[in-house]
Amino acid sequence: MSISLKRAGAIFVKDYKEFSRNYAISISLIFPMILALLFRNAGPFLGIGPSANGAFAFGLVLNTSFVLLTCLVQACLFAEEKERNTLRSLMMTPATTMDVLIGKSTLVFVMSAVVLAMATFIMGYDPASIWAFVAAIILSIILYIAAGTICGLFSKTLLEASLSILPVAFVFTAAPWGAFLVKDYPVFKVLEYAPSSQLVHLLGIPSTGFTTGDVLTPLLIILAWTVVLTMVSVVLYQRRLKDE
Repeated sequence: MSISLKRAGAIFVKDYKEFSRNYAISISLIFPMILALLFRNAGPFLGIGPSANGAFAFGLVLNTSFVLLTCLVQACLFAEEKERNTLRSLMMTPATTMDVLIGKSTLVFVMSAVVLAMATFIMGYDPASIWAFVAAIILSIILYIAAGTICGLFSKTLLEASLSILPVAFVFTAAPWGAFLVKDYPVFKVLEYAPSSQLVHLLGIPSTGFTTGDVLTPLLIILAWTVVLTMVSVVLYQRRLKDE
């Protein structure tokens, strides 16, 4: 499938202008930093020892930020197009599916990467493997962009888009908390394979004594989720194109 960087860039610029004028959505940029400030010293409160480096608290900040920033903004960008009846026009342009999806995802990707980098600095997190950490963040951003795209395609208004991310928040953000219930309810063990849970596992790897497998396993599971959700978002967009 061909990709035109010029067309994708034009969509990026258009979304940037619309995003900068929509203060109700752009305020989501400050959520990760507020969460980082609130949870910066929350290790003892959450029962996190020094050896864990506040992994659970930082994981909570990241997983919540992915929903409130990455997923929400992406969903709203698509819902806004549908609310203004401009998505149909966009689909009818010479821009290919990948042109549109890449163009509409680049803005959210850049914003998420910059804001989450600032949140990481505020939290003072020191990863065991910087490359594994960066890879996990990049994959997670793409994953939640795909989830946001799916939510946006099923939403007709900004309000619906805001509500459509609730299942994502419930399933992904709440998944790490299921670890506390596994002992009493073994069925919750399946939540350990959620990307948010795997991210927390990765964040909790100690700086010394870890193996390649300790780092690679969470990354592969997050990668699998990312590939699947990205493929689903592309298929749903193409189906929407035919419906229109």
